[in-house]
Amino acid sequence: MGLDPLGSGVLAVRKAGKLPPPVVSQSYDLEYGSAVLEIPEDIDIAGRKILIVDDVLATGGTIAATAALLQARGAEVLGAAVVLEIAALGGRARCAGYPLACLRQV
Repeated sequence: MGLDPLGSGVLAVRKAGKLPPPVVSQSYDLEYGSAVLEIPEDIDIAGRKILIVDDVLATGGTIAATAALLQARGAEVLGAAVVLEIAALGGRARCAGYPLACLRQV
């Protein structure tokens, strides 16, 4: 994870098969099946405070799986932010336990 002078960084959480091994993965259920998210295994995020940022919140599976993956590696998830929330799909309920911000809710 590259750090800037403020000590912050960006860690891409990717779908399975997009990162070179070794990786740590987390599976999750979708409304139409299942999927897997991965991060590099050699990234040390233990004790880091993390904000999850995603484009769309639909059912909440991606954010919940990302939080579980990061927490399993010792990170502290402070909250999540999304550009668009599709409120009718109820994804906010799966993000209970930490703050969630969105730019636009439909």
